[in-house]
Amino acid sequence: MHSRYRFVGIAVGALLLSVVVAGPIRAAVKTERIISGLNQPLYVTAAPGDASRLFIVEKGGTIKIYDRNSGTVLATPFLNLAGQVSTSGERGLLGLAFHPDYASNGEFFINYTNLNGATQISRILVSGDANVADVASQQPVLSFAQPASNHNGGWLAFSPIDNYLYIASGDGGPGHDPGNNGQNPNTLLGAMLRIDVNGDDYPLDTSTNYAIPASNPFVTGGGAAEVWAYGLRNPWRDGFDRANGDLYIADVGQESFEEVNFQRADSTGGENYGWRVREGFGPTPTGGIGDDAPADNVDPIYVYPHGSGTFEGGSITGGYVYRGPITPLSGQYFFGDFGSSHIWSLEVDRDAEAVVAGSLTDWTAAFTPDVGTIGSIASFGEDADGNLYIVDIYGGEVFLLTADPLTGDANGDFLVDGLDYLVWANHFGDDPAADPPGAPANGDFNGDGRVDGLDYVAWAENFGADLDGSVAVPEPGALALCTVAGAVALLRRRR
Repeated sequence: MHSRYRFVGIAVGALLLSVVVAGPIRAAVKTERIISGLNQPLYVTAAPGDASRLFIVEKGGTIKIYDRNSGTVLATPFLNLAGQVSTSGERGLLGLAFHPDYASNGEFFINYTNLNGATQISRILVSGDANVADVASQQPVLSFAQPASNHNGGWLAFSPIDNYLYIASGDGGPGHDPGNNGQNPNTLLGAMLRIDVNGDDYPLDTSTNYAIPASNPFVTGGGAAEVWAYGLRNPWRDGFDRANGDLYIADVGQESFEEVNFQRADSTGGENYGWRVREGFGPTPTGGIGDDAPADNVDPIYVYPHGSGTFEGGSITGGYVYRGPITPLSGQYFFGDFGSSHIWSLEVDRDAEAVVAGSLTDWTAAFTPDVGTIGSIASFGEDADGNLYIVDIYGGEVFLLTADPLTGDANGDFLVDGLDYLVWANHFGDDPAADPPGAPANGDFNGDGRVDGLDYVAWAENFGADLDGSVAVPEPGALALCTVAGAVALLRRRR
């Protein structure tokens, strides 16, 4: 295109500034219901490198497969442990983790409460059919008794840093930790456990098949060798940051506070997160068990009180640090509340091990789904691409976090700014239909098949819009400054 036509386009755009009226900005972020009709789903995850499937854990003992390509749940379950799982109270099939080398060894691990009510960690192999597990291959890895039917924890996952298996264990219930298990590192209750499933330190015991990592904090005494950290009440849905290995532990409170604990990937373990003597940032306020902080106490990075306010709830559900395709959300830790169904995010300063000031965000309204209702949030989940999912246990639904492009956002960064203006200016007068398939954004913001002054209006109306629509449209003077700067840059490039 001749430069004089480009300049005419810029001039036309500048004239249109006088008639631009800021229109409403629609939030780009949203949730879509992708699965319904499930039977008490508790968790979703994916096998390493498998971008085509999601694995859905149901409380009753079934794991189902969702085919992301076809958008359907396969008729035959991946795993069915019917008759082997106790489901009373908070019991059930609670966790699933695929071995880092699953593609080559076919091993995955589950966490469930057996018919005796004990926590059972087992290894199972996939069969010759990639969509069906070999139930008969189940091998016990680790088992320990649970005093009550609640506070079983249930999450397990492999660290992306050391490839050890981490297992979240609750204090055993029923309330106020009567056995003081949280403050006893010699028990496997109320703790985060860490084991090596590639070894076996107990060759004569067929029911125990794992090794103790030599770097575990109590490997030489002072606590159970499997314990990595302790002082937890009921860690529910924890998560590793896939980008750096940091661990986020969401611990359900007693009657007053819910908390998020943070552990850097370079931790050497041994942290005491304070329960039962501590709840939130202070002594446990109920049950007569509160006390001063232990010498090795580590405070949570975030606490919210019980209640019905915007940043209140009754039972935390932990999530993940977002590392998916919606780039502006990268680095935000998403979590929610089972009782209030609120969904929030925050960002952590790793060096300070503290929440970044002003980063706490309430996404509840923005995440209103296209179909159904997000309630009873039992879990968040990730797929191989880093997409974030939300699991509603009683609604039997799974929702996907996604985002629509913003009008005027030509480069896909979910921000309408001067960079998008340059795209429009560089393509002014083009016929988008003549562009080759897969060509980059071309400035046709209103979709009428032409790049012209009306597209400039569309860009200007949305200038300043970001992912959640929270940035107000600036005064026309700001648009004019952006336009002039873009014109100068364009003319310089044409010389």
